[in-house]
Amino acid sequence: MAKDLTVILEDRPGTLADIGEALGKAGINIDGCCGFPSEGKGVIHILVEDVGAARREIQQAGLEVRGEREVLVLEVENRPGVFGEVTRRIARAGVNIDLIYVAANTRLVIGADDLDRARAAV
Repeated sequence: MAKDLTVILEDRPGTLADIGEALGKAGINIDGCCGFPSEGKGVIHILVEDVGAARREIQQAGLEVRGEREVLVLEVENRPGVFGEVTRRIARAGVNIDLIYVAANTRLVIGADDLDRARAAV
């Protein structure tokens, strides 16, 4: 199962570059990410293959890793309606999606309150 890291940043220029440079220098590719400001901080979710190494590099760069969680990563077609179809199937299974973003190679990254039921629904 894939994992997503939640990183908390100072909401100022350069903090995203700090993550990118730290992971890049360590040879760690970012497969997907999303970010937004919240309560004066930046919150970024990143999907990486080796979460242990990514966590270590991010923390060594002086940044806060607030969380790590399993996520569902789905390869989807790049066409209108796919997002609605996938999320409707998960909703019909009674699963609440609490994180979603697009990753490289037309993949959806989904965090939910019941990943097993979400996985079975799609």
